[in-house]
Amino acid sequence: MPKILLASNNLGKLREARAILAVSGLEVVSPDSLGIDMDVPETGQTYLENATLKAKAFYEATHMPCLADDSGLEVDALGGAPGIFSHRFAGLQNNTDAERCRFLLEKLQPYPKPWKAAFHCFAVFYDGAVLESSHGICKGEISDVPKGDQGFGYDPIFKLETYPLTMAEAGEDLKNSISHRADALKKLIPFLKNYFNI
Repeated sequence: MPKILLASNNLGKLREARAILAVSGLEVVSPDSLGIDMDVPETGQTYLENATLKAKAFYEATHMPCLADDSGLEVDALGGAPGIFSHRFAGLQNNTDAERCRFLLEKLQPYPKPWKAAFHCFAVFYDGAVLESSHGICKGEISDVPKGDQGFGYDPIFKLETYPLTMAEAGEDLKNSISHRADALKKLIPFLKNYFNI
């Protein structure tokens, strides 16, 4: 089975990528399984630039075909914030998910509901020469009460547009069929199958 390295140390992303790409015939490998612990600075100005930085850095470290993504939550009332700064929006890289959710809700208090929002994800494949990318989106709105204990990040306060659930209530199977990451990765599957001849 062909192998592809997921350029991320995030175990939640690894679980999701393996589930979403299960139909592709690829084995998704973690950096940890190769003894690699890298933190790539996200200095890009867009999701695509950040995902590309990660894919290239992990490729240089392993010379394995790599798959990276960068994603973020964009809230209409906040002019698209937190966007590419979603992980660091509350001020620190190591804030907990609960702290990030609480900070975002505090920022939204002056604005009338509904707080329309969307998750965006750019996925990038890189093998040292070939670079392929795709964009995924999941629309919804921000709930002022966190609900659910599955998922990570802003999932407990992101209410899905198409289901009466937050992302953290959706469960893995549903999330991996409708999330922004699922949308982006699924769009890459035809390319990956052709590239690996599977």
